[in-house]
Amino acid sequence: MTTQTTAPKTTGATPTGATTGLIGIPPHIGRALATGGGVATVASTFLAWTWTAEFPGDLTVYGYPGGLQVLVLIAGALTALFGLASYGVKGLRWLAPAGADAAVKFAALAAFATTWYTVVAISAKLGGLVNLEPGGYIAAAVTLIALLGALALPFQRPEPDPFDPDDTGWEQFKHTSSQNWQTVKAAFATGTPRPVRALPSYAEMILIIVGILAVALLVFTYGIGTEYDELFVGFLIVAGFGFAAAHRAGLIAQATEITARHQNITVCGAFVAAACFPFTQSDDQYATLGVYILIFATVALGLNIVVGLAGLLDLGYVAFLGVGAYAASMVSGSPSSPFDLHLPFWAAVLVGAAASLVFGVLIGAPTLRLRGDYLAIVTLGFGEIFRITANNLDGTSGPDVTNGSNGISSIPDLEILGFDMGIAHDVGGFTIGRFANYFFLMLLITAVVVLVFRRSGDSRIGRAWVAIREDETAALAMGINGFRVKLIAFAVGASLAGLAGTVQAHVTYTVTPEQYLFAGTTPPNSAFLLAAVVLGGMGTIAGPLIGAALLFLIPNKLQFLDDYQLFAFGLALVLLMRFRPEGLVANRRRKLEFHEEADAPTTLSKTGA
Repeated sequence: MTTQTTAPKTTGATPTGATTGLIGIPPHIGRALATGGGVATVASTFLAWTWTAEFPGDLTVYGYPGGLQVLVLIAGALTALFGLASYGVKGLRWLAPAGADAAVKFAALAAFATTWYTVVAISAKLGGLVNLEPGGYIAAAVTLIALLGALALPFQRPEPDPFDPDDTGWEQFKHTSSQNWQTVKAAFATGTPRPVRALPSYAEMILIIVGILAVALLVFTYGIGTEYDELFVGFLIVAGFGFAAAHRAGLIAQATEITARHQNITVCGAFVAAACFPFTQSDDQYATLGVYILIFATVALGLNIVVGLAGLLDLGYVAFLGVGAYAASMVSGSPSSPFDLHLPFWAAVLVGAAASLVFGVLIGAPTLRLRGDYLAIVTLGFGEIFRITANNLDGTSGPDVTNGSNGISSIPDLEILGFDMGIAHDVGGFTIGRFANYFFLMLLITAVVVLVFRRSGDSRIGRAWVAIREDETAALAMGINGFRVKLIAFAVGASLAGLAGTVQAHVTYTVTPEQYLFAGTTPPNSAFLLAAVVLGGMGTIAGPLIGAALLFLIPNKLQFLDDYQLFAFGLALVLLMRFRPEGLVANRRRKLEFHEEADAPTTLSKTGA
């Protein structure tokens, strides 16, 4: 019987006696093959992969990677870097705080999958393997060698210490800062030079956070700017396996720890990074997607209060978005509005948010005494009732209020303090178009929603929401007024959806009932909103924002799949719930709920230490 040796929590080569990988190659040879294959993969991207430029991306140029070759280059570089980190190279140890072997596997898999997908796509589009240049064959061979070498590495990997978000590290920071300050005072008193230190700890953290946000902005900008279908599919492959590699290497856990300890800096930096996005675009083509993503993300964050904090399953939440949009469009000067009103922006926002708030209270008051599936059915019915009612208020089946299926059209652009958001403006040499203007407005509204979510979640009412979510019976026994607490959550979530709906009405120019379905191929709809909250991570701020961005961007880019689009979407959700049921961004409580068995020994050992 072979004795399995658990690797220590340090980066470096696998200890002698560790188990081998999937194939029978010795680990040290596999590590050399994976690392060398990664280097060779990078080199192969500088060769021509096909002889004709008919395949998008122009892979015919020697010495200059293009299109999918750039993604293969990135995956190959990650494979080589993680491979060198597995040898314990001093300057690369920070790349794999939890061990590099598992990260090498995912990085090599990213390079292999992207390369072979490109080879297959070239053959299918141009009519056979004969259209490949030697560079394509070389890339396919070296990525296969790198993958085989990675599969020879041991399956066991060191696990990083679990991060406790309640531990802010303030005591350690105070101790370190106090020591640094005492050193400075002693140096000035004695006239001796201060020992060389690169940067104070807080400055290092700020730079690390800036680097994390810069990488996130770069990845998002590249993904949203992919110009053809093959490039976006390759981007998904590299981004997915690259994220898995970073997670297995411990980089994601380390980034989560740093950002959690400096939440205010992270939140401010995230909004600054998002504000830079329109300046990376030359026209409104992708800024359009950006503003719709922000609208969708803001509504998802409002739903997160209802579902993530209070634990109320709402399947008709998109109706509150529609109520806010209809209310704002009726008082914004539209010629098809039944009211001859043209209120300023701030008044229209208040009207939209207040209308959604009122509807939230009216729907929640008689129904929130229900629980679980019964509440879900009632809210689903409310969403359908809203859509059908908006269709019938056309002057024939009912009063002429919403103009029926034609909706409220010709909604004018917003004008705020003399700033017309419907025309382009020049700012610092950059031309900011219409959708970029609305992008900045939605970014401001998103900041307000994030502030409301954070303050509500940290307040007494927020703790009551969590108590209701965890165990309503126990919460009622402790004196919490469950009905009042749930009604507040419903009202706050509805008003935030209405706030986003006011901007959506002006961005789309037209508000129709068909925009607010329970389910459909494109968001926003109730099913996609709920999926965004669950996918991103319930009860968190970044989770629904990331989930909403992915769920809006991916279906928009995968329209070439036609009837298979929902199939691919469903398959992706199944895989995610299987391998990361707590969501992409999970808080400590939910992570323990889904991985209790894996974390229990570590937690007990930490407690007993």
